[in-house]
Amino acid sequence: MPRFLIRWLVTGLAIVLASYLLPGVVFESTFALVMGALVLGLLNSIVRPVLIILTLPITVMTLGLFLLVVNAITLWLATVLVPGFEVRGTSYIWAALLITIISWLLNMFIRKEERE
Repeated sequence: MPRFLIRWLVTGLAIVLASYLLPGVVFESTFALVMGALVLGLLNSIVRPVLIILTLPITVMTLGLFLLVVNAITLWLATVLVPGFEVRGTSYIWAALLITIISWLLNMFIRKEERE
């Protein structure tokens, strides 16, 4: 299976797990989930690196904690672009942190499987 499809699936699974663990993460349909995962993946590969470079001084000053804000901004952009996928209230930081951790763990597991 192409790596892009695996990452798309992993991001979608991370969003589903985040929606079960956080009451503020909502997707109204399977289509909203699929599109949310696709848009979030594209934003993470295109917009997030630019944001990281632009905010590098503040990220260094905060010892990397500002990356949580960058991840939350990326998640917010995805919710703006995809109707039916939303994060309610102040859950953006927690949702971004949870989706990042879950995606990282799942991608680490997949890479381990590919090496064997």
